[in-house]
Amino acid sequence: MTARNIKTLFDLTGKRALVTGSSRGLGLQMAHSLGEAGATIVISARKQGELDGAVAELRAAGINASAIAADCGTAEGAQALATAALKVLGEVDILVNNAGASWGAPAEDHPIEAWDKVMNLNIRGIFVLTQAIGKASMIPRKTGSVINVASIAGLNGNPEFMTTIAYNTSKGAVVNFTKTLASEWGKYGIRVNAVAPGFFPSKMTKGISEMAGGFEAIAKHAPLKRIGDDEDLKGVTLLFASDAGKHITGQTLAVDGGVSVVTGA
Repeated sequence: MTARNIKTLFDLTGKRALVTGSSRGLGLQMAHSLGEAGATIVISARKQGELDGAVAELRAAGINASAIAADCGTAEGAQALATAALKVLGEVDILVNNAGASWGAPAEDHPIEAWDKVMNLNIRGIFVLTQAIGKASMIPRKTGSVINVASIAGLNGNPEFMTTIAYNTSKGAVVNFTKTLASEWGKYGIRVNAVAPGFFPSKMTKGISEMAGGFEAIAKHAPLKRIGDDEDLKGVTLLFASDAGKHITGQTLAVDGGVSVVTGA
C-alpha cells in the first residue's frame, strides 16, 4: 500500500455527517470542521430558528449544510432524526453526538425529574440515535465514525463550586459507552471515539463560570492558562472523522488546556 498524502488522509470530500446539538457552540464548531474538510452536513437541535441561523453561517463558509429540528431527549425524537437525516443524506458516514443538557443542584436535593432529563438526552438519546444510524447505514456498509462528546466532568469529581452530579454521571457513561461500542462495532469497520472538552464559553457553562469567578479565574487552574475557543475542537473532530484516524477507536481525548492532568482525571 502506498502511503497517502496527509491532506488526502484528512480530506472528507464525499462524506456525509450528522451533528446533533449543533445550532451553536461546540456542536456548530464541530460541524464547521467537518464541512470545511469537504463533508456534507446535517445539523440538528430543538429550535428551528437557531438552526436556520447556523445553516446560514455554514453556507456562508462554503459548506453544504441543512438542518433538521429534533429532540433527542426522547426515543421517538432520536429515531425520527435518524430517519430524516438518512432521507436527506442517503447514508451517514460520520455521526457526532453532541446534544446535551446539564442541571445544577446538590446531590442531596437533586430533583429526580431533572436527573431523568439529563440522562435521557445525554446518554439514552445517544444510544438510540447511534443504534438507529448504525443499523440503517454504517453496519450494512461496514464503515463509519461515531464521535461522542463527553466532558472532563465525566473523568473526575467536581471542584467545590460545581454541583452537577447528573451531568457528570451521564458524561462518565458516555466514556464507557464509547469504549464498549468500539469493542462491539470494530468488526464492522466502525470507529467510536469521544472528545472530553474542558471549559469553553457557552450557554451551558455561563452559570458555572460565574460561580467560579469568571472564565479568567477558571483559566488560572489550567496548565495552558486558557479556556477553549472557537477552534480548539476542530482538529480532534477531523482526526476522529477522517482516515487520518483510521486506526483509533475506543478513545476519549480531553481537550481542556491540561486541567484533567493536574486534577488527576
